[in-house]
Amino acid sequence: MFQVETISAKMLDYYVGRQDAFLIDIRQKEEYEEGHIKGAVNLPFETFDMKGKFPREKTLIIYCNRGGSSMMVAKELAKRGYRTRSVVGGFDAYRGRNLVISH
Repeated sequence: MFQVETISAKMLDYYVGRQDAFLIDIRQKEEYEEGHIKGAVNLPFETFDMKGKFPREKTLIIYCNRGGSSMMVAKELAKRGYRTRSVVGGFDAYRGRNLVISH
């Protein structure tokens, strides 16, 4: 059993811009384009490659809309040896200062 640390949506601000963190938004491309966390890379859940190459030296911060899908992805990546964090409440719960909105 692999434990995945969960973080609150408020904690996302702590990881934005850090050299040791890699933010992954697994929502659909359209949702990402409407708004996302600054610096996050969009890798939609439907096409997410669990065998993909991610930076091993970084903590992977994964979020979706509400937190369920990101927890599944974080657990799978943790099994592969990555340090992961899943965001409880996901993007829907985020109210921080690093929100990028497309107009």
